[in-house]
Amino acid sequence: MGNFSKKYDLSKAKLLKQLIEKSYKKGEFTLASGKKSSHYLNCKPVSLNGEGLNLISDLFLDLKDSRSKAVAGMTLGADPLVSGLIVKAASQGQYLNGLIIRKEIKSYGTKAGIEGPLLEKGTLVSVLEDVVTTAGSVIKAIKKLRENNYIVEEVLSIVDRQEGGYEALNNENVTLKSLFTIKDFL
Repeated sequence: MGNFSKKYDLSKAKLLKQLIEKSYKKGEFTLASGKKSSHYLNCKPVSLNGEGLNLISDLFLDLKDSRSKAVAGMTLGADPLVSGLIVKAASQGQYLNGLIIRKEIKSYGTKAGIEGPLLEKGTLVSVLEDVVTTAGSVIKAIKKLRENNYIVEEVLSIVDRQEGGYEALNNENVTLKSLFTIKDFL
């Protein structure tokens, strides 16, 4: 357990350093939730970097409920997270499917709202998100998954901004597990 804990802590420290250098900005910003903030986090410069995505995937794999058979997330922010985690799992001999949820259902072809393999009804799916503020977009993803008869009990996020997302997810009977909170950046 000691070696695991040390490796986990080192990975978290490396990831936080990358996030602070490449993803965090201080100023005046309007967030997706419409709220004003003096802190902005865009995790894509880290999640779309090989070393950064590898760190996130390692940490998420350790954080994820071991019963979960798939990971999913809303396009675009979760796309690299889903891909990175399913590849990391496969490299360690674990079978994990990935699902990408469209913001809008396409109007042609199969009109799919969720891309990826068709899973059995009742499959436990962990939802991935880069930054949780009020959890509005992640709750949309959860509802789409539940409409397709999947079970969602957890959301894994890189950062919890601690602005109501945890409570909103709790109201949906979903646990938020975050690698960091906004306090780690202050």
